[in-house]
Amino acid sequence: MNGNCILRRLLLGLLLSPCVCTLMQAQGVAPFKEGDRVAFVGNSITDGGHYHSYIWLYYMTHFPRMRLWMANCGVGGDTAKEILARFDDDVLEKNPTVLTFTFGMNDTGYYEYNSADSARFAHQKLQEARERFALCEEKLRSLKGVRTVMIGTSPYDQTSTFNDDIYARKNDNMQRVVALQKEAARRNNWEFLDFNAPMVALNMKQQETDPAFTLIGSDRVHPDNDGHMAMAYLFLEAQGMKGKKVADMQLDAAKGKATKADNCRITKVRATADMLQFDCLAESLPFPLDTIPRGWGFKHGAAQVTKVIPTFIDDLSDEHLTVTGLSGSYELSIDAITIDTLSAAMLAQGINLSRYRHTPQYQQALTVMALNETRWDVERRFREWAWVNYNFMMPAGFLNDCSEQAAQKYRELCKGNDWLASKRGTYDQMVRPEVRDAYQKEMDLLVGRIYELNQPKKHTFRLKKLT
Repeated sequence: MNGNCILRRLLLGLLLSPCVCTLMQAQGVAPFKEGDRVAFVGNSITDGGHYHSYIWLYYMTHFPRMRLWMANCGVGGDTAKEILARFDDDVLEKNPTVLTFTFGMNDTGYYEYNSADSARFAHQKLQEARERFALCEEKLRSLKGVRTVMIGTSPYDQTSTFNDDIYARKNDNMQRVVALQKEAARRNNWEFLDFNAPMVALNMKQQETDPAFTLIGSDRVHPDNDGHMAMAYLFLEAQGMKGKKVADMQLDAAKGKATKADNCRITKVRATADMLQFDCLAESLPFPLDTIPRGWGFKHGAAQVTKVIPTFIDDLSDEHLTVTGLSGSYELSIDAITIDTLSAAMLAQGINLSRYRHTPQYQQALTVMALNETRWDVERRFREWAWVNYNFMMPAGFLNDCSEQAAQKYRELCKGNDWLASKRGTYDQMVRPEVRDAYQKEMDLLVGRIYELNQPKKHTFRLKKLT
C-alpha cells in the first residue's frame, strides 16, 4: 500500500471516528419559517452553484403552503474582504431575515502550497483571513433582526487522484478558516454548519474503491451538481428535515381501512377480494432529483448524489405506502397510471413512491423543479452583473453606474482580460435598469407560478390483484 493510500485511510478513520461524527450530527440550523428572506453569501461556489436553489426546491415541495424567498449572493473570486466591500449594496439591499455566510476558498490561496515555503505562506494566508473575517464579524454583529448562519466552505479536494495537479494541504488551511467561523458562531450565538469535513468524508469513502472519485469537480474547487445536492442534504439535515415524510400511508386491506395517515389525508377506502382503492391528499410533494447536468462546466446531474448518500431519497423524500392483509401480487396504479407490480410481502414491508419518477405527484414536482431551474438561470444573469460590477466597476469608481462613461470604462477594462470581455453580452443588457427590472419581474412571476403549481392534489390509488 503506497503512502497516499495510507494517509487517505488514516484521514478517513479520523473523519468518521465517533467523536467527529457526533460533532457533525450536533450541528444545528433552525428551519426557515413563513416569510423568511434568505441570502446565501459566498464566492463562486455560491455564485455559480446550486445548493441554495436545491434547498429552496425542498421547501417548495415539502412545505408548499409556506412562502419563502431566497437569493444567491455569491460573487466569483471573492475573499472575505470583497464580500464586506459589497455587503451593504448587494446583501442588505435584499432585506434578508436570514443570511448564511461562507468564505475561505480564495482567502487561502492556491499554487503557493506547492512551493518550498508553503508553511509560511499558509500561515500568512490564515492570518489575512483572520483579520479580514474579524471585520466581517463586526459587520454581522451590528445587524438587527437578521439570523446569521456560518457555513464552513465546501472543501478543496486534495485526495482524489484524477490528476497530479494538486495544491498540497490547501484544504488543511481551509479547515483552519472553518474553525475561525465556528468560534465566531459560538462567540456571537450564531448558528453554524460545516460542509468541509462531511464532504471530505464522503469523498474519501468513495475514494477507497475509486481513488479518482470526486464530488468537487475537475478543478478540485467547484462542486458538481451532485456535490451541491450533498451540500443541500447537509443543510437540510442540520435543519431537522431528515426523516420528514412526504406522506405515510398505511392501510389494512383485510379490514378495509387506513391505520395511519401522516402528513396526508386518506379517504374513500374501498376493499374487495381482488382490489383495494383509496384517495389520498398529501401535504407535500416528492423532492425531485434532476438527472441533467446544469450550469457551466458541470458534468453530473444532482441525482448522482445517491451514489455517495445512498439513503438520500428515503431520508428527504419518503412517500411511504404500506398495505397489510394482502396475498399474491398486485398492480399499483395512481390516477389510472400503472406504477408497478408488487408482491403482498413488498407492500406489507412498505415502498417509497418517490423512487418512481412517473407518478403524477413526482411529475408535478418535476414541473416545480423546471420552473425553479428557470428562475435560477435568470438569477445567474444578476450574479454575472454583480461579478462585473463589484470586481471591476466598483474599484474603478463606477459602481451601479449606467452612464456611457461607465460603458467606456468597461470596454477599457476588457482589454487584456478575456474573462471580463466574455461578459460583454450580459453587461450590455444588465447595465440598463429597465432590463434588470424586467428580469426581476420574470423571477417574481416564476416564483408566483411555482407556489400555484406546487399545491398537492388528491390522487386515487388502486391495487388490483393479479395472482
